Formats: sequence, structure tokens, C-alpha cells
Amino acid sequence: MKGMDIMLRIFDTHKVRKETELSGKLWDFTALEGEHAGESFKVHVPSCLETYPGFENYKGKAEYSTQFMAGGNIRLEFKGVSHMAWVFVDDKEIGSHYNSYTPFDVLVKNLEEGIHILKVVVDNSFKQEYALDRPNDYMSYGGISRGVVVEEISDIYLTGIHVTPIESFDNGWKARVEIFANNISGNVKNIDVNLELHKTKFENNKIAVKSGKHKIVDEEMYFEDVSTWTLDEPNLYEVHVRLAERELIVDDLIDRIGFRTVKVNGNKILLNGRAVRIKGVCRHEDHPQYGCALPFEAMSYDINLIRDMGCNSVRTAHYPNDERFLDLCDELGILVWEENHVRGGDEKIMGNPYFEEQCEQVIEEMIEYHYNHPCIYIWGIMNECASHTELGRGCYEKQYALIRSLDTSRPCSSASCKYGKDICLDLPDVVSWNMYPYWYEDKTAAQMIDELYSY
Repeated sequence: MKGMDIMLRIFDTHKVRKETELSGKLWDFTALEGEHAGESFKVHVPSCLETYPGFENYKGKAEYSTQFMAGGNIRLEFKGVSHMAWVFVDDKEIGSHYNSYTPFDVLVKNLEEGIHILKVVVDNSFKQEYALDRPNDYMSYGGISRGVVVEEISDIYLTGIHVTPIESFDNGWKARVEIFANNISGNVKNIDVNLELHKTKFENNKIAVKSGKHKIVDEEMYFEDVSTWTLDEPNLYEVHVRLAERELIVDDLIDRIGFRTVKVNGNKILLNGRAVRIKGVCRHEDHPQYGCALPFEAMSYDINLIRDMGCNSVRTAHYPNDERFLDLCDELGILVWEENHVRGGDEKIMGNPYFEEQCEQVIEEMIEYHYNHPCIYIWGIMNECASHTELGRGCYEKQYALIRSLDTSRPCSSASCKYGKDICLDLPDVVSWNMYPYWYEDKTAAQMIDELYSY
């Protein structure tokens, strides 16, 4: 495991690709709007601007800037920026991204070797264009709230590995392996692919890759002498993939996986074919000192509390979580229901012209980046939205279909509170309810549970 100051993952993801983490140090911060416009000072990144003294109620645009040294093809990855981000290198805009809780990256080709200025303009305003961010019953923070890294990449580089466990045997597991790459050269590249996981090695040579992003490997493989990931024994394995061109290794990518299956059978959720009783909590990424930019120690503290209560599951209410928290759950055998970034959307909110597109973007980025975490056993969507209306049903149908097109190895769900009125109960694999005894209704928990089971 890496040191406690790591801001990205808790294990190394590259040994060949050159990368420099830009988080974990001081950046220049400047407010751009309102009474604080023009104020500038040093801040630690990652952090939330509402945690800066005097900025507790700040809404609007602000700028973060730092320097980095690199040259050639550059990939900048941001694990989370809220709500909206515009990225500039040497005062030239190179990309933008909306959504606070999913990673994104931007590319610069043929950057001159030397020192360069990175600026990120953020906006934590509430406006129609940001359909998923609005005044809510939990804090919605702004700023660079998760880690940032700059990488020097070749003309073709790896963008992802997905390993889907299929079936266990006496001495190993069968799994589907998908490897993805991006060719930014504009020409066809002939490459060799090498994969290694524990005692299993795989090679595929002379793959012709056209310009753009492509799946370059899609194989079912048998992995010898690997143990199953369970709650009591959360066995993990690193999968190493390398790209070579003319026998020269040009890129690599490392991820971590666990071999396990999740299925629904009747009224039971089966982990590796055995029914599991879910005992869990909902967790917000929030802290009075750090906002949603939780340090690793705070995540570890939360996990210790969860385990001390005898829980075996966490629901990431109501957005994808920092990947380091998922790494911890992988290591400690804690199940995770991870969901996209929507809560309490009525027909007006769901009718926002940006709503469906932004919901689907979160789903795509969440599954792409978090696919290999064995702890994730449910993909969730749209907590307590208008599942009692035809407009709402259309959104639920689209988003469930998208999840199933991206991942068929996990069930999906959505939490409802539309008792007696929900018209979407045929869509999820797991029907889920939120209850609020003595909160919205003057009823005991026992009464509400009896009414729910009766319904």
C-alpha cells in the first residue's frame, strides 16, 4: 500500500508511464465573482472552497492554478471537480467537464518540454445547465475535491482494463478480459499486448489499432491458483497490462481485482452462489473541516466505525465515491451499493433538458472507472425521483438500459419512497425502499414495515 498522503489510489497504477501527482500540495486560489472577487491566497488541493475562512457561502466561479514540468503528449486526470470545470494549460482551454463526483481527463499533444501553468476554473453555482446540482438536504461543495495527476503518454496508451469474473473452479477462475487503448497518432499502430495476473500470462501480438479509442482485447481466460473474494477473505490480485511497439514497451496500466460473482435469485442476493444478508449504512462524503474532500485518514475512520457496528455494506448516497474509499472496501470485505448523482428529482427537475444526458454521463464514467472493484455489488440510480410518473418511468428505463449495456455482472436498483404509486418496480433487479418513521409520517418503524410488506 502507498503512503497515507496518496490522493489517487492506494496502490501504484503504473510502472512504465511517467506520472506526477499535482494534488497533495498548495495551489494558488482566486475568487472570480461576488464580494470576494480578486481575493487570492494559497490553498491545499484537494479541498472544498466552502471550507476556506470567509467562503462558507460562496457561490460562483473561482480559479485554481499551479505549475508542472512535462513535455510531449500530456494526459491530465482529475478524480473530481465540482460542479463545473474548465481546464487551461498555458492559458489555452483544453477541456471542460460537468459533474462533481466522477473522474475525467484532458489531453495535450506535443507540449514543449519545460514548465507549464495549469489553471482550473470551477463553478459551484446552481443553475439550469447543472441539472444534478441544486439546493438539497446535504451540502453541495465546490472546488478541486479529489486528486489530480499529470502523465506523459505515448502516441498510443492504455485507457482501461475490465475483468469480469464468470465461474470458479477447484484451482482458479474463468473471467472475461477487456483491454482498451487510445491511438492519438492519426496513423494505424501495430502493437503487442502483454497481460500478467498472479501465475497467468497472456500475449496478443501484432494488433493493428486505428486512430481513436478502441477495445483491443476481448478474451475469456482461465486464471490459475487464484482464490475467491469473500467478505471474510477479500482476496485481491493486481492485473498488469503492457503495450509494446517494435518490441519497445511504450505504456502500462495496473488495476486490482477480486474474483467473485453477484446474482439475484428470487428474493435473495447471492455472493458467489450463497445468500448474503445485507447489514449496512448510507454514507455521505462530508466532514465539518474538509467538506467532501476527505483525507485518507477520515475515510479509514469511517470504515472502522462501519465495521465496529457490525455492518457489511455501504450505500454511496447519493453519488459515486472517492475511489480510495472503494479501494478500502475492496481490501476489508465491505460491499458497496454505488449510485449515480441524483436525489429527489420531481418532474420539473427530471424535465430539465440537461437532466437525462448528465445522469447518463455519470453512469458511464462511474462504471468505466469503478468496474473492477469487487466490493461493488449493486449499481444504483436516481434516489427518490418521480418513479410514479410516465416522465420518470422513461428516465428510469433509459438509465437501467444503459447500466445493463455497460455491465451485466451486477444487479441494479433505485431507492423509492412512492408507496402505492411507483410504476417502475418491474425495472430494477432489486426493489429498494426508503422509510422515515416519525419523520414525514407519524408512524413507527414496525407499522411502516408491516404496511410495506403488505403492499
